[in-house]
Amino acid sequence: MITRRSVLKAIPLTAAALVYGREEWAFAAGEVSIPQLQLRNGVMMPRLGFGTYALRDEVCTESVADAIVAGYRLIDTATVYLNEEAVGAGIKRSGIDRKKLFVTSKVWVDDSGYERAKRAFQTSLDKLQLEYLDLYLIHRPRGDVKGSWRAMQELNAEGKIRAIGVSNFNPAQLASLTEGATTLPVINQVETHPFFQEKAEFASLKTVGVSMEAWAPFAEGRGGMFTNPVLQRIATKHGKTVAQVILRWHYQRGVVAIPRSSNPEHRRENLRIFDFTLDGDDVSRIAALDQHKSEFPEWT
Repeated sequence: MITRRSVLKAIPLTAAALVYGREEWAFAAGEVSIPQLQLRNGVMMPRLGFGTYALRDEVCTESVADAIVAGYRLIDTATVYLNEEAVGAGIKRSGIDRKKLFVTSKVWVDDSGYERAKRAFQTSLDKLQLEYLDLYLIHRPRGDVKGSWRAMQELNAEGKIRAIGVSNFNPAQLASLTEGATTLPVINQVETHPFFQEKAEFASLKTVGVSMEAWAPFAEGRGGMFTNPVLQRIATKHGKTVAQVILRWHYQRGVVAIPRSSNPEHRRENLRIFDFTLDGDDVSRIAALDQHKSEFPEWT
């Protein structure tokens, strides 16, 4: 079985620049330039980022700093993760120009509503030691979501947030939120991975101009994701790891993925998905893995 660690060791940290059509990326000294997605409001967002759920304290700070140095530019956190201060410290430690980063946070259910959401946003901004956020999301469709959205629209208009969106919304909830809204969501961050592909949700979002982002691109390994024989065969075929195959699948679907890892080798491995392409047979085999049910019933 090809493991994440064994494949990483077999691949040099530098490689020639690769160009496919209009997309261009280059590996240099372990750093990768990640292709961008243009959101509906014109803001550019990296198509692969670094998630921080469950990372805390110094582990979080060091992971974020190292991820940025390795080439990640999209960093995702949330109020409920209780790590915004550590994420902010990691951003500062990286030494990378803030303008080159795309930082996301989210307002939690307890802070829903116009006034509470505004206070929660400022608290997040202060903890992150930033002057603005690139993306701010309503974390769950609970509480006074329309009040939260009004606050976020104002913050967006004031330039304190470059783009606003939602997380874990179904099509009906999204339609209810946007009824009468002056600014429409750019992103819906949801659970999606090979075992829960959310094809109907993806099509619905595409119809209304909302991009999909995967908060659990590997399903956290649930359901035997990393030992799945179909994914292992595809990985062997391409000389890649299962993790790289999954991230490439997300990328080819047009879904932004934010894998999390406290392992520096895995963080770099997750960036190395732009030098191969899944063919039609690969995609068909992965499509057949869809079980049409969540691996995180606690969130449904």
